Amino acid sequence: MTSETSYTESDEPKPGYRPCVGIFLIGPSREIFVGQRRDTHEEAWQMPQGGIDPGETPLVAALRELKEEIGTDRAEILGESRLWRSYDLPPAIAARMWNGRYRGQTQKWVAMRFLGTEADIVLDTPHPEFSAWRWVPADKLVDLVVPFKRCVYLSVVDEFRHLLA
Repeated sequence: MTSETSYTESDEPKPGYRPCVGIFLIGPSREIFVGQRRDTHEEAWQMPQGGIDPGETPLVAALRELKEEIGTDRAEILGESRLWRSYDLPPAIAARMWNGRYRGQTQKWVAMRFLGTEADIVLDTPHPEFSAWRWVPADKLVDLVVPFKRCVYLSVVDEFRHLLA
């Protein structure tokens, strides 16, 4: 955790934070999907994630976000996180994102097993999020992400590690 952000876990979405879903997509070699964010020139890899629309459940949102971000929803749902994970965005990012409406994101995570082929993964979607993608061992995820998401990723890997056995 850095001094500019905080991380909490709770049974309910945290008020003042954007409700989101994160996707822990397990590939054929039990590695995890990550994409390089398109909106930055720096190394900024992340698992697929996105907002939960009004009336959506986290599971429905996860399948929709998977299709929107990587061009496919060829995956089976293995489980949903028991807790909501909330993190603060760095102040400069929070000020420009969503017109400053949220101080960060509160996320429900969904573990999925990828059922497609690499040809099914298409990053050139109508609203592209990623410029590149790869499968990485779960233990390497934290090393790839921006510092303000590291505590979230550590917790998600810990919760879903049993699905990699």
